[in-house]
Amino acid sequence: MPSDADAGLVEQRVLEASGRLPAAGAVTGWAAQRMLGVGYADGLATDGRTVLPVPVVVPPGTALRASPGIEVHRERLDPTDVTRVYGVPVTTGVRATFDAARRAAGLRNAVVAIDMAVAANVVTLPTLRAYLATMSGWTGLPQARRAAELADPRSLSPRETLLRLTWRLDAGLPEPRCNWPIANGSGRRIGRPDLLCEELGVIGEYDGADHRSQARHRDDLRRDDQFRAVGLEPFRVVGADLHDKQLVVARIRAAVERARASTTARTWLVKADPGPL
Repeated sequence: MPSDADAGLVEQRVLEASGRLPAAGAVTGWAAQRMLGVGYADGLATDGRTVLPVPVVVPPGTALRASPGIEVHRERLDPTDVTRVYGVPVTTGVRATFDAARRAAGLRNAVVAIDMAVAANVVTLPTLRAYLATMSGWTGLPQARRAAELADPRSLSPRETLLRLTWRLDAGLPEPRCNWPIANGSGRRIGRPDLLCEELGVIGEYDGADHRSQARHRDDLRRDDQFRAVGLEPFRVVGADLHDKQLVVARIRAAVERARASTTARTWLVKADPGPL
């Protein structure tokens, strides 16, 4: 490798790992997703610091010694499941996402892996679900199938997905819409909240680092007022909140109670199909 190659670059790690592959092998899982264009597949564990090994798959019986930074899986690998990106052999979007979801550290991370692949147009949810229906006996298949059931094609970030899963799995509330445009009674658009539950009259927002400025915070408060004016009760969470499920659930339930107690007429408008994001 050139002396100036950046070993900390995710794609560089994947490229170096692929150099050890036999002819029939391929990079898979999160690393293949990254090469295919899933920007959120950053090769880090959920703590945001631990570097994950690059997963590769080779047919059973293939000789490939384990080495630091590479995770070797000896499994069935159909030639149709392999493609090339910048000369690197990687599994296709559907196989890479299947592998990423079934080997993810828990169900929620599996859903994130699917949501972000769909958001990046690496695979569609119907295609993945059809693919999973043809599989049997694979390690982690139940997790991948359940994650595909919980996935949403309109989620745009891992934090949005985790907030939605807290809403569904921990608060036990009806499935919300994701990033659905909302207008007032006259048809003027108010915004596109991360979560919308029409049944309960509640919206949820995840506020990332870009919401910290005074101007952005002021805009957020103004938009919350506009949502309340049409009968929608908002709640907000920030990054650190997502690690405290009890806190987030309490905030969600408080918003639900406010919505139930509100006397404001529900005059918001949503399209049956808002079209692509």
